[in-house]
Amino acid sequence: MTDLETNKPAPNKGLQRSLKLVFVYTVATGSIFTYVSYWDSVFFGYCGSGVFLAFMLMTIAILPTALVYSELSSMFRTAGGELIYNTVGINRHVGFLASWLIMAAWIAVPPAVVMAIATFISKLFGLNLSFGAIIVIGIVILLAVFVMSMQDIQFLVKAQATCLFANIVTTLITALLILTCGHWSFSNIVQSFTYTSLDSTFGIPGWIIGMALLITPFFGFETVPQMVEEGDFPTSNTKKAICGSIITCGAIYAIFFFCVAGLAPAQELLAGDASSGFMTITAMETILGWRVWPVLYGLVSILLGMTASILGFWMSTVRMLYSMGTKNFLPQAFTKVNRHQQPILPNIFLLAVSLVFILLQNAGTFMNDFFNLMSFGCACAYALTMISAVRMHRKHPDWYAHNRNKVRGGDVMRILAMVIMVAIAFFCTLGQGVGSWVSFGVYLGIGVVIWLWMVLVRWKKSKVTIETPDGVEEF
Repeated sequence: MTDLETNKPAPNKGLQRSLKLVFVYTVATGSIFTYVSYWDSVFFGYCGSGVFLAFMLMTIAILPTALVYSELSSMFRTAGGELIYNTVGINRHVGFLASWLIMAAWIAVPPAVVMAIATFISKLFGLNLSFGAIIVIGIVILLAVFVMSMQDIQFLVKAQATCLFANIVTTLITALLILTCGHWSFSNIVQSFTYTSLDSTFGIPGWIIGMALLITPFFGFETVPQMVEEGDFPTSNTKKAICGSIITCGAIYAIFFFCVAGLAPAQELLAGDASSGFMTITAMETILGWRVWPVLYGLVSILLGMTASILGFWMSTVRMLYSMGTKNFLPQAFTKVNRHQQPILPNIFLLAVSLVFILLQNAGTFMNDFFNLMSFGCACAYALTMISAVRMHRKHPDWYAHNRNKVRGGDVMRILAMVIMVAIAFFCTLGQGVGSWVSFGVYLGIGVVIWLWMVLVRWKKSKVTIETPDGVEEF
């Protein structure tokens, strides 16, 4: 009797189609919706009390890119996303670069998130842990996530969905409590509406640069194409997960930070330790005098919300590395899976790089370094993918004839998305610090070594293969 007849996955046969659309949506939404209660000080530092408007504008700005991603993901049935789109649209070298850039954003999440969790634990229990002790806790959490990531995909997505919805509900309740606390005033928003800690550069206002850096709290929708190979739904439905995740998170961001901004002017909210994270939790404690709810909110938003994010990006990074192995961008060893159909070497590789990222950070700037690195990496990957989308449409117009997710406006919308992402990527370079560039340089160095090995050794023996609407093609 065959594995198909018994309805059981064949051992070591790769990824299995078993994911419902709702779980692909929660993977994307959970990946996006994580930074509310920790990086809130970064958001207000960049855009003041007008940060809610910045989030609304960024939601609008990123939707054209999301629509193009929806169009592209409908045409390909295997994991790979940026790897596939840029290889088919331009060439395999750009495909490798784009996938490496987007993974810079994804790989930055696990170390950033575990450091945030460890810092929150120190703050909650008044431990005053040294930065070294926080790093040790972060490493322990990373190891725990690694063990979880080796389990069945159904366990992972259900755990992530539970964490996500708990975070969303708690965040909205917190927004309502703040709005009706009796201390809230619209005048507080007006006083610091255009406040920013960023300097104007090349005549570009710091507030605009700050808004561009807010692309980080939106990246994660591009994880959807990484899950299509395991989805049991038509690829045309990916638009619901991609656009739905952005709209869901954009709406909650705007509502929540509008409510928080009314508590006090941004300068007051960012005073003291609040400038280093957990600004909203600190404001509830110091301005409103609350003791119980800030702890409950923090436990759910930090521990559960951030767990949802780290699981989403971990799964996506592993699947991108797996896809690179199946398409001959990495050695075949990256395609081996365990009995739960979880790629083995990609999980080990991600754990190793995450540990390196943690050890590269320093106590004074790690939060902003991670944030800015994520912004720059995903903005560059998005920009390249939009260029590839325009080229792919011109090279293969027949692929779009029956695409239910074909973008309205055609190349006008694709070029608009490209221009927006190029502009955001440029603005993000203006906000990078030395720590961000060091981390980015080390990461790119690893990529260059792998790429050179593929060019000089692997690709001389065998070409890249990708499943397209016309069948499997070599590049």
